[in-house]
Amino acid sequence: MTKPIVTACRREPTDHTPIWLMRQAGRYMSVYRAVRERHGFLQMVKLPEVAAEVTLQPITAFGMDAAIIFADILPPLEGLGIHLTFEKGEGPVIHNPIRKPADIEALQPYDAATHSGYTLEALRIVRRELPETTALYGFSGAPFTLASYAIEGGGSREYRRTKAMMYNDPENWHKLMDRLTDMVINYLVAQVEVGCDVVQIFDSWAGSLAPDDFREYVLPYVQRAVSTTQAQTKAPVVYFGTDMNGMLPMLRETGADVLGLDWRIRLEDGWAQYGHDVAIQGNLDPMALHGSWPEIERRAKMILDQAAGRPGHIFNVGHGILTETPEDNVRRLVEFVQNYRYQG
Repeated sequence: MTKPIVTACRREPTDHTPIWLMRQAGRYMSVYRAVRERHGFLQMVKLPEVAAEVTLQPITAFGMDAAIIFADILPPLEGLGIHLTFEKGEGPVIHNPIRKPADIEALQPYDAATHSGYTLEALRIVRRELPETTALYGFSGAPFTLASYAIEGGGSREYRRTKAMMYNDPENWHKLMDRLTDMVINYLVAQVEVGCDVVQIFDSWAGSLAPDDFREYVLPYVQRAVSTTQAQTKAPVVYFGTDMNGMLPMLRETGADVLGLDWRIRLEDGWAQYGHDVAIQGNLDPMALHGSWPEIERRAKMILDQAAGRPGHIFNVGHGILTETPEDNVRRLVEFVQNYRYQG
């Protein structure tokens, strides 16, 4: 049986525009909050039955065309020997950040089955439970975003240490990016092997870079992660970054089957810059889901009309669903998109 999202990834016609939403399993859902009261965040990620339960919650409630595994981009770094915790009010904290060449040399070999087995088992559970037409997404952080967390020691606004290594110690920057790219490939391939139909690479922080820096210090590693994953699995690969609208034509060079758009550009303008021979994912402003239903419907229709019924459009938000988003708005959006037919 065909899965509309997989069909759209290959730019083939579907009977409706498929939809899933980044962070669709999360704190805006009351059933998620009930689980969260019993477990810490990392514990939820690392207990396969819990991660699977949370992954399936929005599918049961809203019927999206894809589930994305409940996980986080940072836990695979633990397999390299990086000590990670999630602190209340602070978010992720890396206690042994990479600051010097010896820190890179000390990184351990990563193996997904050994170091991320909990996520792989959660994927197996979800695969068994999903409806036949619902796709399963796996994902990884992109090498640059992972490097930034590892170097900064957590979140950052200026990426001072990250950019200092890029500019002042390019040899070790490239060594680190090579190691992280190997990890990303290993992780993505393993996720497809246990049942993922599609994998997405999140480059959450790449928008902090100047286009020339992205091309020199980042793009070759995204290209290798994408091409190697495609060659080893034949699964579609999605590349998504935020604040990257100034370098969309360059993102085409990643080789990804599907390119994401955030909400800071009209979908038709972004797709024109990417080229219509690539699939596209996006791009409703997640804050719009806090508005009235007539306004949400108007904005969703505008995006669908910009896509103009072309094969290869996957409806999504332009970043993750925000906390306190009304659940009924999510339900109505999914129903509207799945039933909308472009009239031309």
